[in-house]
Amino acid sequence: MATYITQELPGILRKEFPFNGKMSITGHSMGGHGALVTFLRNPGMFVSCSAFAPICNPINCPWGQKAFSGYLGSDKKSWENWDATELMKKYNGPKTSILIDQGVEDGFYKQKQLLPEAFVAACKQKGHPVICRMQEGYDHSYYFVSTFMADHVWYHADMLYGETKYLS
Repeated sequence: MATYITQELPGILRKEFPFNGKMSITGHSMGGHGALVTFLRNPGMFVSCSAFAPICNPINCPWGQKAFSGYLGSDKKSWENWDATELMKKYNGPKTSILIDQGVEDGFYKQKQLLPEAFVAACKQKGHPVICRMQEGYDHSYYFVSTFMADHVWYHADMLYGETKYLS
């Protein structure tokens, strides 16, 4: 999936559409984790990054430990290369703000599977701007994503086109 997002898809865009080379990335849940990791592993490739209820620190949650041991093996040090919080601690790329929305009623959040606070702490430690909005009354559902999708579209549009309507 990583090479599709970072190599194949941009190639298709260049070939098939008028494309200025600017890209943004977003995702929800595991896709939010993928968006954060892809953004952090490819400094400067994306002008903006946002996520809905992302899994932010999988090496420190039960789900992530199970998945990483299954996919990546038992070398926990290697897991850091696929954990957004750990990647942020080492990140030295452009300090583009990252937008995260998290539903406070999200069952995965309540079970400590998502850990956005760890990611925000890593951003603060690195001096990297992050906007993490904790949304009262929202869970992990389509309704949550659809409610705040326009905000994410505007955020990316602002970053892609150099305006600051959303961030001001």
